[in-house]
Amino acid sequence: MMPSNRIARFFAAPVLIAAFVIASSGPLAAQEVDTLPHTSAHNMSWGRETFVLSEVLEYAPSSVNRAVNYDLLAWTGGAVNRLWAKADGGVATRGGGVHGEYQLLYGRLVSPWWDAQLGVRMDQANEDGSAATRVGAVAGLQGLAPGWFEVEPSMFVTTGGNVSLDLTVSYDLYLTQRLVLQPRLESAVSLRDEIAFGIGRGVSSTSFGLRTRIELRREFAPYIGVVWDRSYGRTAQFARQAGGAAGEARLVAGLRLWR
Repeated sequence: MMPSNRIARFFAAPVLIAAFVIASSGPLAAQEVDTLPHTSAHNMSWGRETFVLSEVLEYAPSSVNRAVNYDLLAWTGGAVNRLWAKADGGVATRGGGVHGEYQLLYGRLVSPWWDAQLGVRMDQANEDGSAATRVGAVAGLQGLAPGWFEVEPSMFVTTGGNVSLDLTVSYDLYLTQRLVLQPRLESAVSLRDEIAFGIGRGVSSTSFGLRTRIELRREFAPYIGVVWDRSYGRTAQFARQAGGAAGEARLVAGLRLWR
């Protein structure tokens, strides 16, 4: 069991790191304007725009439940104020089971490369005939750190009083003008148990993926890759009690789309 003061320090570190990269990213970003399609949204000269991105939309034929997973986002608005919608989850094609995380956020540009976001989040899980839902407030940041790392830290406070932290970091490495390797790391921490969701207090899980995509068009890129999932502590214990495993490696194939 992780003591509360250690968990508090774990929460504090990503917040301090995020504050540092916001403060330090301006000069670097100014040297590399508009090299990514969706970063042109930070050009301060345009009016109302809409952007939709399917970062992850994939099938995992080698996984236990042969899941279809997704990570989608969209925003509409101007250069400073935006309305964001996000959806992240999966559907099992073998054995049933659905889980999803949905967010509706107000975002405000706080630097040329960072949006601060505040809104509501709802998580749902339906597996083996049991359903669970939790809702609450979420606050976070989304933007580019020095070196062109895409970083998305967020804090979720449920109506039941639990606090959890999620962090997603990814990087696009252009092997050629069309072939891109993307490492992507996701991690989660929970202040206390959420048994209905199979989440234990402390560092609950990490997911690391390596995906290689071919940009047939910038907006249309099929990819293949491998993803390693791992749960820890009480989360791993809950997974084993449910007949699952604490970790899994899976091959994936999918599409990255944006417009």
